[in-house]
Amino acid sequence: MRLTLTLHPRLYIYFRLINHMAHKFDAQTGQQSMNTPNMPPVPQGLREMLKDYPEYIERLQSDLLRVITKPSISTPPFEVAIWELEGTLETFISEARGELKAAEESRDAPAIERAEKKELLMLDCRSSPSAWRMKSLMDYFDKNKSGVDHGR
Repeated sequence: MRLTLTLHPRLYIYFRLINHMAHKFDAQTGQQSMNTPNMPPVPQGLREMLKDYPEYIERLQSDLLRVITKPSISTPPFEVAIWELEGTLETFISEARGELKAAEESRDAPAIERAEKKELLMLDCRSSPSAWRMKSLMDYFDKNKSGVDHGR
């Protein structure tokens, strides 16, 4: 039996756009290619803290992209962006704790050490918003606010 999923044409275009934009993003540098539409940058401090986890930087970038592709009607976009970053960092903490638990159950000392370091890093990322160095993110929303005050 074959299952076929049919998407509404607008949803199909939306998913194609996100997929296209995600592939144009370089997680290490936080830069996008010349052909990519302007999107909010992952704060420099977070990129530096997560430099060994490029997949996490990509996930954060995806969340920021969602802020501009699905804007909130009642909440300033800068606030939504911060909430998205905080929520994703909470997810990273949960994942790191799961990895630590699995490593402890396996009694693999090197894996336990790696998982503990990862958990501490994720906790540090989440608990230190001042270390995020959000100037580029604030500048992005200042330039692209279209008359919407984002809480600055």
